[in-house]
Amino acid sequence: MTVTSAEQFHALHRDGLLRLPNVWDAGSARLAQACGAAAIATTSGGVAWAQGYGDGERLPVSTHLDVISSICRAVQVPVTVDLEGGCSDDPQAVGELVASVIELGVAGINLEDGSSPPALLCAKIERARAAASRAGVALFVNARTDVYLRSLVPSQQRVAETLARAAQYRDAGADGLFVPGLCEETEIAAVVQGTPLPLNLMALAALPPAARLGALGVRRLSAGTMFAEAAFNELQRGIDRFLERTTTTRDTPLGYADLNRLMGDAPVG
Repeated sequence: MTVTSAEQFHALHRDGLLRLPNVWDAGSARLAQACGAAAIATTSGGVAWAQGYGDGERLPVSTHLDVISSICRAVQVPVTVDLEGGCSDDPQAVGELVASVIELGVAGINLEDGSSPPALLCAKIERARAAASRAGVALFVNARTDVYLRSLVPSQQRVAETLARAAQYRDAGADGLFVPGLCEETEIAAVVQGTPLPLNLMALAALPPAARLGALGVRRLSAGTMFAEAAFNELQRGIDRFLERTTTTRDTPLGYADLNRLMGDAPVG
């Protein structure tokens, strides 16, 4: 029996820590595969910036699908894509988008709640699960909650709120839980112990070392926009040198907000 890309991707969450480099185009995807990545993920920020758009669902869906298609064509390892909030508050439209990316060959998706009520993400997950079922694909649906990233509740309530949402998202059909901004070790352990969903964290400076995350039971570590930011900073330095421009104003690296402002202010077609 042939193991599908989606089934392979599910298996990568069962033991140890899956480290997912987040890429933004076919070339960065091919490079990540050549470096030995067992699977790759896209970064919504990097994908948008590479096309001259700001992050936050500003990238036209048709352009996004073209990028996803080129990435899936370029690699043989499983690909999971960041769909943010599904580019719509209409669960049916989100289900249709998920059906489109399944046709392109993805193994998994991320869908996030942002500042919206958990019930809305539940409805989106249900439509995504239905689309995968119709396609006969074991799509890995990773539910991202922004309880920590957006400080949606007071700090002493964050673990409880995260676990409450995890239970709802699991009942809706989610396969994994992504909690960017969760960094404190005792809170990580509490979330791991409080949900059967494999926990995905974002690589941040405050996070414990990867070996410790694995020991705590974390199953997935995402790079986020880390590599895209590094690439744009190196590109800026190279262009400055080529143009023989002073670098005195370049002492502070471009961060997420800087790149989003730059691309968000750029004229787009």
